[in-house]
Amino acid sequence: MQALIGLSLYLLVSYFHVSLLYIIIGGAISGIILGKVFCRWMCPIGFIMELLMGSKKGSEAGQMYQYHKMGCPIAWVGGFFNKFSLFRIQYNKSKCNSCGLCDKNCYISSLNDDFSLFKETKKLSSSSFSCSRCLECVSVCGKNSLKFSFLHIKKK
Repeated sequence: MQALIGLSLYLLVSYFHVSLLYIIIGGAISGIILGKVFCRWMCPIGFIMELLMGSKKGSEAGQMYQYHKMGCPIAWVGGFFNKFSLFRIQYNKSKCNSCGLCDKNCYISSLNDDFSLFKETKKLSSSSFSCSRCLECVSVCGKNSLKFSFLHIKKK
């Protein structure tokens, strides 16, 4: 999917001469709705980075993945909106058995011990500026205590 979207964006800019400003605006709108998903799921440079990293996991891969996003305005906007986006990674404490698989597979938590997806005394990884919503944490959770879904407004 990422390759298809990346190729489409490349064709839009190079062949159809669509202004890069429209691509940036589209990426910003996706950030408002979904958070920093553009980097992980749509970015052509992100696709190339994943090809280079192959099946690497953990902090080494996470560090490489972070560096390519430093100069991208879409990554800045998407990262800013991670805390405010309409879709978020949500945690259900009652289903969690505190196994820590989510943190072990989250490149944010593996790079910085101040972040966690389930430990209440730490900053939330999925709201971090750096989280690109790779959803590794959601996929490894055996208890389904994490899910990526529309923000639920809690009634008082």
